[in-house]
Amino acid sequence: MSGAFESLPPLIAAQLNYLLAHSSLPVKVEQIWSGCKNAQYSDRFTLLVPFCLDHIKWEIIYNAYYPSAAPDVVFPSEDEDFHPLPFLEDDEGGEARADKSSLCNWDGKDPSRLLALIHEMRYLYIHHQRRRVGELDDPRLKFEINTVLSREGIEVCRISGTERTEGVKFAVPLLDMDLNKLVPGCPWRKQQKIHLQAVFPVTRKHLSAPSPPQIKLVSSPDLKMLFTVDDVKLPPWLNGMCMAEYLPNLEEKLQEQILEAVKAVGARRQFIEALATIFGRPLEADPVFCRTATVLCVSGAFIFLVHFCIPTQFPKHQPILTLESSLHVDLQGRPIKSLPMMEYPWSPRWETGHMVERIFEFLVEECLSFKSYCIEASSRQQ
Repeated sequence: MSGAFESLPPLIAAQLNYLLAHSSLPVKVEQIWSGCKNAQYSDRFTLLVPFCLDHIKWEIIYNAYYPSAAPDVVFPSEDEDFHPLPFLEDDEGGEARADKSSLCNWDGKDPSRLLALIHEMRYLYIHHQRRRVGELDDPRLKFEINTVLSREGIEVCRISGTERTEGVKFAVPLLDMDLNKLVPGCPWRKQQKIHLQAVFPVTRKHLSAPSPPQIKLVSSPDLKMLFTVDDVKLPPWLNGMCMAEYLPNLEEKLQEQILEAVKAVGARRQFIEALATIFGRPLEADPVFCRTATVLCVSGAFIFLVHFCIPTQFPKHQPILTLESSLHVDLQGRPIKSLPMMEYPWSPRWETGHMVERIFEFLVEECLSFKSYCIEASSRQQ
């Protein structure tokens, strides 16, 4: 997509590049196109703006002939009642104007202007959705909003379900801790977060026992290198419970598991260090999260690599091994590899050195079978 930016006028491309590079939100570009046929430049694009653990699509419309002019923002049809700019008449009753907006005094030569505009629109959209949720005649939802909306960063929105059902989605940020600082040398540029997603059905007044919400944890993608929220067993949501009661217990359990995941980094580092005593120093290894390592092995004239993929729940779960020949390739010229292997002697109670010794003993036999496989695969290609 970065190559597509070259089709934009320089002033517009500078604003878009600045937005993507400096936004605290993971904004993405879906498509770029031109409003005119056979035009020299493109002048509009669709942005995917994060909101409530999903994305909203906004079309940003510039004019290639006047690239310094402020853009129009087109919202999707389902948000036709979203009017972010307050229009007021001037003191002399003249034309309406946007008051206190990033669009006022627009400076097309300032690359930060689009970033300021998108963040402003998103802030207003958050409050627009809160107002829409507040309009629902549902006592439970009104109570939930009044008790949890004071938490910083929480977002809510109305959603449509199947069979004309309606619900309200809450995206609640969890844990008052900086996840980026848990592991020394962490390369994450964006702030990592964990949210509770809770979808409440809109309940009619005559129902005495409203259904519990559908709940799940959602994390930033990069966090999976350290910790996987899919492995977290959520506490049960008891009858009559509200989020203000549910969240403290959830956050306590979640924090315990995250700290255990940080300790597991040290255990994986010890395992990688133990590989050097048996296999020799690894050719490659993940120095931060210690999730991967590769060693070079020799059996007679057969030279091969062993790739270790070490899970976050090590040593409860053993590493996944993959062998790769240094002498044989497939029809596409790629080195021949084995299937991932987990069927080998393993116990999480063994000392780290013994784990490595047992893997070495397993590979002494397994490499002979892999060698035969590589020779047979190569002969079939001739």
